[in-house]
Amino acid sequence: MNTNKTYAERAARHPNACAKQLFELMERKKTNLSVAADVTTKKELLAVADAVGPFVCVLKTHIDIVEDFDQDLVDQLVALSKKHDFLIFEDRKFADIGNTVKHQYGKGIYKIASWSHITNAHTVPGEGIISGLREVGLPLGRGIILLAEMSTKGALTQGAYTTESVAMARRNQDFVFGFIAQHKMNESDDEDFVVMAPGVGLDVVGDSLGQQYRTPHQVILESGCDVIIVGRGIYGKPDEIEAQATRYREAGWNAYLERVRQHQ
Repeated sequence: MNTNKTYAERAARHPNACAKQLFELMERKKTNLSVAADVTTKKELLAVADAVGPFVCVLKTHIDIVEDFDQDLVDQLVALSKKHDFLIFEDRKFADIGNTVKHQYGKGIYKIASWSHITNAHTVPGEGIISGLREVGLPLGRGIILLAEMSTKGALTQGAYTTESVAMARRNQDFVFGFIAQHKMNESDDEDFVVMAPGVGLDVVGDSLGQQYRTPHQVILESGCDVIIVGRGIYGKPDEIEAQATRYREAGWNAYLERVRQHQ
């Protein structure tokens, strides 16, 4: 099973350019940590990106919550991604018909495809959403992940929805390289989907708005996910960002190394 191989081994044989780039980066930096920078000002976002940059493989953004967004923010984010060697993942969660999402992705104020290496989409509208995003993203070397499962209490992303989302991904592996999910999705040696798991925490089990947290050990070792996504647990205390990023990076990487050892 590809899930249990090293990131370097998976990079060497992966057919998707974006996934290959991600696995190579993870191996190079020895990190499977993604930080979700859900902050609302340009200054905060750049500060978080610069602070966590050395520790992450992916910086996850919600660019539409930044109150003072401008092109300079994008330029500085891209510069930081090169300085610290990480990929940018705009967590846009596209959910409209193909013709609409291709404009949302490539045009408008944000022009997401021009700077974000990775984005994601719901599969509620059907496979046309993938086709629309592919028109814009594939020529730029971008990739997308689908929302197969979510970490919030009562989420409807389960059962037949998850099954069909995985089936769509299998039919579009040139552009779709993984999922937002809570457990591994690979079922054979012929596929190698990257699973990014939100809802990771070392100190809490939930919040007042329904988020549910699991530890890096549970997510990587027990559930077979590949990337842990951590938000407030790292940037919630500005004076401790680097210390917390180091803590989560080590926890995630150690869980990955244990997974590989168990299957050698």
